[in-house]
Amino acid sequence: MTESTPAVSAPAGGERHASWLELFFDLTAVAGVAQLAHLLHGSPGWDDVALYAVMFLAFWTGWMLFTVYGNVSGDEVRTWTVLAGMFGMAVMAASVHGVREDRAGAFALAYILVRTLAGKAWERRGEYVPELPITQLGLGLTPWVVSMWFDGTERYALWALGLLIDLTVMFSVSGTALAARVDARYARKEREAGPGRRTAAKPAAALMDAPHLGERLGLFQLIVLGEAVAQVVAAASQAEWDAALYSVGAGSFLLLLLLWSLSLRHGADGVPLLVWDVLPVRLVLPPHCFVAGAVAALAAGLGDAVEYTHHPVPEPVRWLLCGSLGVYLAVAGVAALCSGRGVPGTLLLVGPSLAAVLVAGAAARQAEGPHLVWLLVAAAAWTRLVAERRRPGRRGRPALPAP
Repeated sequence: MTESTPAVSAPAGGERHASWLELFFDLTAVAGVAQLAHLLHGSPGWDDVALYAVMFLAFWTGWMLFTVYGNVSGDEVRTWTVLAGMFGMAVMAASVHGVREDRAGAFALAYILVRTLAGKAWERRGEYVPELPITQLGLGLTPWVVSMWFDGTERYALWALGLLIDLTVMFSVSGTALAARVDARYARKEREAGPGRRTAAKPAAALMDAPHLGERLGLFQLIVLGEAVAQVVAAASQAEWDAALYSVGAGSFLLLLLLWSLSLRHGADGVPLLVWDVLPVRLVLPPHCFVAGAVAALAAGLGDAVEYTHHPVPEPVRWLLCGSLGVYLAVAGVAALCSGRGVPGTLLLVGPSLAAVLVAGAAARQAEGPHLVWLLVAAAAWTRLVAERRRPGRRGRPALPAP
């Protein structure tokens, strides 16, 4: 195996697509999302939801760092670096099942190694990504290292603190500010080295291939939607097939079809209702993570709903379904607002749908699986219908130069 793997050849228009190595790497996302969804099966409590959110964000962060590395490196990507990151993420996925017993340390250690590998990859390239400040500012990794000496709730709280630091950095540190930090650090090293002594070259700013990154982000959302289909199929295969099950199955499929349309046909970068190129990448990535996490949680809820075709859906499962779709719609509303739809247009798009799912979560105590699923379908269908009729002016993707 060679040290570097070329990307798939660009088509005539010059646009690069995901390489075989990148698609192989994405298989870890399939495994990870499937394992993480199991944390929410049954009747999850708030502690289960919180642990799921922390672990999903950690897993997505690892995937995102190597995705951006492949995006920037192109045909110079180091195969062994990506495969090592893939192995680390596979260990994270395998650790999910026993994270409350004896595998939390393995999950944390694998995450630390994945982050370290990603950092070393940028050091070797002598580059940094202005739109991804955590490649240079790794303070969020410190709580994860400290957590190796703790157990239980304290350990999970440290994980959450580390991820909160990373999110804060993503939202607050601009590319200009990061470039200034890199310049200051390099100047300090030159002063410490003294006159006439050579220092390492100053890291150069690396630009991302925006269309290629958008494709990878969209592929991740497809993976999550595919896992949702798999959850429903697996649950239905073990249930008694009757009219109620057919209703839940058809409703679940239609709901996922609507989310696919909102995210990938009426959105950008896998974020529903987002217009292409209106936000910098550092502000697109967190909403992408929240949407993916919400859909994966919804997948677990849909799998559980199959078990309640003739009985009221328990409150934890009801809130899992309604809450996850509520998060999805809330992110879609923020994206629509950022995309120039205006406050009235955004309220019309997501306001009725969001209100419906929140009211259902709070009040639909006697709703059986088919009724609840079709209520969610109606909520998503409203947003989809309004989005189709009130399309904003879209910016085209930037044209790439011909090779």
